[in-house]
Amino acid sequence: MLKELEDISSTKKRLKIEIPAEEIETEIQTSLNNVRNKSVVPGFRPGKAPMGLIEKKFRKDVEADVLEKAVPEFYRKAIKEADITPVSEPVIEESLDFKRDTPLVMTIRVEVMPKLGTISYEGITVKEIPVEVSEEEINAALNIFSEERATYESSDETINLRDIVTVDYTTNTDDGPAKDVILKVGSSPYPGEFFDGLIGRRKGEEFGVEASFDGESQLPFAGKRVKFTMKVKDVKKCNIPAIDDEFARDLGLESLELLRDKIRENIAESKNRAADNIKQNDILNKLIESYDFEVPESILNGEVDRVISKSKKSDSENLTDEGIKKEIIARAEKDLKALILLKSLGEAEGITISDEDIKKEVFYISQKYHTSPKSVIEHYMKTDGSLEELNLLAFKKKVLNFLLSKVSVDSGIP
Repeated sequence: MLKELEDISSTKKRLKIEIPAEEIETEIQTSLNNVRNKSVVPGFRPGKAPMGLIEKKFRKDVEADVLEKAVPEFYRKAIKEADITPVSEPVIEESLDFKRDTPLVMTIRVEVMPKLGTISYEGITVKEIPVEVSEEEINAALNIFSEERATYESSDETINLRDIVTVDYTTNTDDGPAKDVILKVGSSPYPGEFFDGLIGRRKGEEFGVEASFDGESQLPFAGKRVKFTMKVKDVKKCNIPAIDDEFARDLGLESLELLRDKIRENIAESKNRAADNIKQNDILNKLIESYDFEVPESILNGEVDRVISKSKKSDSENLTDEGIKKEIIARAEKDLKALILLKSLGEAEGITISDEDIKKEVFYISQKYHTSPKSVIEHYMKTDGSLEELNLLAFKKKVLNFLLSKVSVDSGIP
């Protein structure tokens, strides 16, 4: 039972726990009887050996087994009684001094989630973000759809943007000749200057081209100005379908007007989602400013280690820079504060996630990254070994949507 709870800090607690002697003794006697019934002792029938002999032979093992079960059991009872949520493994501060017929007292140190009390979002106001869809945006989307459905056929006409060409070339560098190189005119990794020398040429032509490659190029010419001697072996012209009612029907809609309406609707939905994200982040920032609390050290260190490990893999940040390390720590602390606030608020409001919420999140991610729902699930299983992170994303989104529905939104209209 819990005898004393000491606040080392808001996230570190020391518990003094006492296990009554009679409870330990009852368990020891029960275990000794079980051993007696199962043991084969020379000279005695099973279950008939003297208890004194059984205790002498098995006492230490039985006591160790009983303590191994009793300590975690009474620890669980104590944290429930103390109404705390541990986030780290408990540490027993001194060795256990066990004596028969004497209560076992242990002092345990553990890190816990901070208690935030009632989280109030009343009085929070965020600015409305107007959403408009221009004709230019709709036209740009139509052009992308049209280009994605382009067809290619061999041609003797001059080369132009988006055509696919096959070339052989040699260079003035140490790199050997390149054969049957297939290029889409205007697309990386070759620079625009390189393609300028191709545009207007025809199949069978031989000519020279000079181009400068930046230092970040993935080609072996990075940071160099290169002279190419080139021959065009094949040209496939890009035929982009006309944007008309027939094009709309190929996309499953009856007319170009309906297609434009659908595109407008999709762009507006995407912009509204982005606007909601901005407003939700604003709400979170205001909540973080309103609630000053300590993040458990073990969780913070774990998150910082995760970010640093990810950064090392991607070489996205210079981790030897102390300023960048401080930024990582500050960013991790802010992210964790946001998560703790959302979890506390979600629990207080009784917000839970359903299978349907998970399906929606999987579908949203698959649409965002142009992949299948199955691939999304496989990614999380491979990366995290479970769908816990996916569940957390769905939960956070649901709590944020709840918050957005509750706070005041300033439209800016007097």
